[in-house]
Amino acid sequence: MIAKLSRTIRSLLSAAANSQRNARKLASSSVIPTSSALLASLSIAGLVIGIRQAGILQGTELIAFDSMMQLSPPLPPDPRLLVVGITEDDLCSQNKRPLSDRVIARLLSALQKERPKAIGLDIYPNISYPPGREELLEELKANNVIVVTKLEDGDGQSISPPPGVSRDRVGFSDFVLDNDNVLRRNLMYAESDKEKFYSFALQLSLNYLKDGNLSVRATPDALQIGKTSLPRLQENSGGYQIPAAEVSGWQTLLKYRSAKQVVRQVTLTDVLNNKVDPTWIEDKVVLVGTVAPNGKNQFATPYSAGARNNNFMPGVVIHAQMVSQILATVLDNQRQFWFWAQWGEWLWIWLWSLVGGLLGLRLHHPLHLGAAVAISTGGLWLVGYLAFVQSDWIPVVPPAIAVMATSAGVLVHQLFYSNSRDALTGLHNRRAFLQKLEQINRQKRFQNVTIAILFLDLDRFKRINDGLGREAGDWLLRNTAKRLQKQLDSKGQQLARVGGDEFAIYLSAIDDEHEATQLADRLQKELTHPFQWQGQDIYTTVSIGIAYNRTGSDFDAEELLREADIAMYQAKELGQARHQIFAAGMRAQAETRWQLETEMRGAIARREFQLYYQPIVSLKTLKISGFEALIRWQSPQRGFVSPELFVPVAEENGLIISIGQWILQEACLQMNCWREQFPQHSSLIMSVNLSRRQFSQVDLVEQIETILEDIPIDRERLKLEITESLMMNDFEEGLALLRRLKALGLRLSLDDFGTGYSSLSNLHAFPIDTLKIDQSFVNHLNEDRESYKYAQIVRTIIMLGHNLEFDVIAEGVETAHQVRALQSLNCEYGQGYFFSKPLSKEAATKLLASDPQWKV
Repeated sequence: MIAKLSRTIRSLLSAAANSQRNARKLASSSVIPTSSALLASLSIAGLVIGIRQAGILQGTELIAFDSMMQLSPPLPPDPRLLVVGITEDDLCSQNKRPLSDRVIARLLSALQKERPKAIGLDIYPNISYPPGREELLEELKANNVIVVTKLEDGDGQSISPPPGVSRDRVGFSDFVLDNDNVLRRNLMYAESDKEKFYSFALQLSLNYLKDGNLSVRATPDALQIGKTSLPRLQENSGGYQIPAAEVSGWQTLLKYRSAKQVVRQVTLTDVLNNKVDPTWIEDKVVLVGTVAPNGKNQFATPYSAGARNNNFMPGVVIHAQMVSQILATVLDNQRQFWFWAQWGEWLWIWLWSLVGGLLGLRLHHPLHLGAAVAISTGGLWLVGYLAFVQSDWIPVVPPAIAVMATSAGVLVHQLFYSNSRDALTGLHNRRAFLQKLEQINRQKRFQNVTIAILFLDLDRFKRINDGLGREAGDWLLRNTAKRLQKQLDSKGQQLARVGGDEFAIYLSAIDDEHEATQLADRLQKELTHPFQWQGQDIYTTVSIGIAYNRTGSDFDAEELLREADIAMYQAKELGQARHQIFAAGMRAQAETRWQLETEMRGAIARREFQLYYQPIVSLKTLKISGFEALIRWQSPQRGFVSPELFVPVAEENGLIISIGQWILQEACLQMNCWREQFPQHSSLIMSVNLSRRQFSQVDLVEQIETILEDIPIDRERLKLEITESLMMNDFEEGLALLRRLKALGLRLSLDDFGTGYSSLSNLHAFPIDTLKIDQSFVNHLNEDRESYKYAQIVRTIIMLGHNLEFDVIAEGVETAHQVRALQSLNCEYGQGYFFSKPLSKEAATKLLASDPQWKV
């Protein structure tokens, strides 16, 4: 059983360690840090141990002991013992109370005829009850007769043995009652400087064991009978927490065989009338005592509490129980109750307190937690009971209290903690951050101090979260929080998580506004270093907005945080990975942007967006070779809204995803419509732009493939346009995406070439078909001398495209001179107002029907 309990402890420790590792790894099931749950378990375990050491829990622990005793499987009566019970009927049949000495003498004589090994007389024979005194004293001289005596108690009362009986045939009767008057322990042995005292049960057992010549030796921890050790009950053994004086001598816990039939019982009348099987007596220990329910000789046992009727046990039967217990220990190697060391019990209580803390950490719903605690407590009880059956009395009530108290404490703590802490990172949340700002405002409103707010947003976080999964995103946020926290070097700087991938920092008192910008520079530099996630590098940057309060005046915490938020969005618009300080004009821009976003959502529902088509013209034939689909918005309130105004907003709020899908669907439908209407123009190519936000979608290829399956077209006639700056965010990932798009059978175009950040060494790897020369170069193809340099740049781009087997389109063609210049440079296609502005589908259809050919 020791090995089993050791394994149990090891498994609990292992489970606790694994739970802590999992909590640190996932951090999504808990609100408070695991360290807080550990601290709570230590604190509550210490409190429970302190209460236990004060003896306050002893009553409940003894009740648990009784319950386990009642549930323990009963053992059959011990065949080595026989109880001769003096019943009420025996007393009535003898017409004398108490029984005369002669009757007792006759009983002893009758028993001796059957040669018992020992006879224990649980009747005080020091008082004479004539007639037959001499006859009784003669019978008491037999070497196998043990008589009971009573040692001096607290009232100074004692009962001496009868004269003529040697000390080795006298045993004291000392049942030890607990404070609830239940008999659970027995005093076996005591000694003083001059004498040794043996209990009645011990003397009977030693007489039975005479053939073994077993010696009795008392050690501080046990009573040794030969080579057998009976553990000595201590003041803190099991559930006991009592003064040392109450466990004087060598006491042991009674290990009851059953509630009633400890040994076989017969009556006095049965023995006197020779109605007892001689084999029940021969070589047995026979105990004689009163079993009549007179109250003085009846004792409450652990079985008494659960009994409906009077379930007290006679003293003679309890003596028989103790004799049986000693014999079973010496002869049958039956284990006595044993107990853990104090440190072991304390560790046991703490382990269960830790279990409660981990349950409270992981389960936030009171019903779920209650069920888990009930199951844990049931498991604890089962472990305690299985140990009890194996004679191990381990604490059950204190660890149960520790489980419940710690789990409840952690749950309550989480309720308070969750109001101020972010569940994922453990940082202060937005609510707590604002409360702290308001507190700072109250404290420093009359001081000439400057307070700064830094609002941080991770660039490309959604792409990382979508591409690598939510677990990677959560991991990135936690580790970003750690890196940011390390850069804060004073108590006046506080980091909080105020949104999905948004953090905020306040600097409560700065001498120079440059402190905020210097901190922003440090944070941005720190986050340029890659994160390592499962062997893969994750690169991210951060955009930061900075806002200051007006020195020496009140400020509104929510408003100040919003200003920093507005500045952060301004930083993103200016190119990300930078910081921006809030300026008054930004508020109006933010309000305009918010209003525009609101109107856009309504415009999508009302289908106010339309596709316009701008012709792409072959510079060789000056005929239409295709169209570029361009989105336009005619707002009932605003009138015409420029794409340069609403497209960035759609990119920012994610509306561009649904808008982009609609554009591709409409363009494909229009393409099919024109092919059916104008078979002679079946080779027309439709170009559709992909935005930055679309290009970062994890399922972009699948979405496009679904659209193409719903709207069958000649895929060679559909061209997707991307800007070269998109490829530079993550070249390898972007290249892989282009190859997947190319595998769909589509054409690909690199838009605005020459204005982005492409490396010419990588250009050859792009699986594209077309380069589009940005209009900023084409616009300078004039007849003045300055246009020469631009003409050379355009020439270089065209030659580069041709050498890489790309065709080339020039954007922004507005004059005949530009057309002729591009023709002379062998540019294949042109697009611009010289040919046509973007047209509605009706106007584009009419233009296509006229089959125009431009002249230069």
